[in-house]
Amino acid sequence: MDKPSPKLRTVHKSPPAFPLNNFPPSLPLIVGREIVYLLASKGAPNLIGSEWEAIFATAIGAEWRDSNVGLDDVRLGNTAWGAKTVKSSNPSKAKKVPLVSGRNSIVYSFGANIDTSVDPNLPGEQVLSIWNDRVSAVRERFDHLRTIVLIKANDLSEVVVFEFETIRYDPELFYWEWNKNNNLQGFSKQTNAHMFTWQPHGSQFTIHEKVPSNSVLIKIRKPAGLDKEKTLQALGFDKSWITVSKTDHTLPIPTKKKK
Repeated sequence: MDKPSPKLRTVHKSPPAFPLNNFPPSLPLIVGREIVYLLASKGAPNLIGSEWEAIFATAIGAEWRDSNVGLDDVRLGNTAWGAKTVKSSNPSKAKKVPLVSGRNSIVYSFGANIDTSVDPNLPGEQVLSIWNDRVSAVRERFDHLRTIVLIKANDLSEVVVFEFETIRYDPELFYWEWNKNNNLQGFSKQTNAHMFTWQPHGSQFTIHEKVPSNSVLIKIRKPAGLDKEKTLQALGFDKSWITVSKTDHTLPIPTKKKK
């Protein structure tokens, strides 16, 4: 007679801040407003990664802090995001984007030599191992880990926003090849799709991610630049804000005492 199996409690992770790619309804307006202000204040369509992190955090009411690993710069409850920006001549038509995802040095992590004559699957597995360990370390602290992406037009007239789960990659599912530039490229064994690029000189690791069909497209009208004099007046600026003095080079330079 077979022994009965014990009845176990089902353990569920707590739900994320919101379902994947199902952003708060206010997000497009807040993102658009922040970009309009950036364009007006900078006078140039230049939006860098840290600015996108701050904008996204504002849009979802999250905490933004600079992270050493770059995978959890934005935090809301049990969910963390790394943020990426990528340029496109036509964001609404982009199907796949290259996302620079850190520096994975096999020389530092494994003491390996960079040798393009070796089987490319060996350094490829090492590169993924570095990425996987980095993801695991962050996932120990958060139930849900995602990457939030901003695809931006050169003039910021339109942007596309989407997110995906930040995951570990099983090395057994990929094969690697050296290309003509001596960069390492990883491909899916199942579909032959190009998934990763690793540059030995600099150790830059890039993930090639598909753009989901339910991404958010935001179109933005370029504002006029802020009037400098009116802006200073609105700030209440006056000359007392400025203090002018000369650097004092008369102080003696300390000398080391002889023993």
